[in-house]
Amino acid sequence: MIDYPLPLIGFSAFSGTGKTTLLKKLLPILSDKGLRIVMIKHAHHQFEIDHPRKDSYELRKAGAVKTLVASRRRMALVTEFGEDHPEPTLRETLAALDPDGIDLVLVEGFKREKFPKIELYRISLGKPLLCRQDPHIIAIASDTTLSDVPAELPQLDLNKPEDVAGFVQNYLHQFEGKKAS
Repeated sequence: MIDYPLPLIGFSAFSGTGKTTLLKKLLPILSDKGLRIVMIKHAHHQFEIDHPRKDSYELRKAGAVKTLVASRRRMALVTEFGEDHPEPTLRETLAALDPDGIDLVLVEGFKREKFPKIELYRISLGKPLLCRQDPHIIAIASDTTLSDVPAELPQLDLNKPEDVAGFVQNYLHQFEGKKAS
């Protein structure tokens, strides 16, 4: 199990289930409750946060191993890995974060990692339930009531982000007073 000084909750599901859609609705609800949230998203492909003809992109392509772009509104650090670098683990990703000023880390993806996760499930996709194989699933958010899940797993309505937010807030109560200073 990943040990981290802050509450960490993943959203795990097969592609097309609606992880990003739910998180886009969940983040404002939790932020409005005063929570400062870090979002980690796993990408299974190459991605660019920079674009050709921008100075930072051109400097990175010219050979910078790390490029930090900063303005008064935001800051981004891009780290280049070699072609033979393995897929980063969630533990490595978390190590890049500064936990100061953060209340909660939400993770999209990394479904094979060992940390608390909410499974998103849509029966229409015809995929198997992850909770049958993953003991780190702490709840299931589905678009239908499921009768074949472990009784101890809370079932949440995938189409009601406020219900999922309530579960997350209740989950956070077990961390009160435990945050490392």
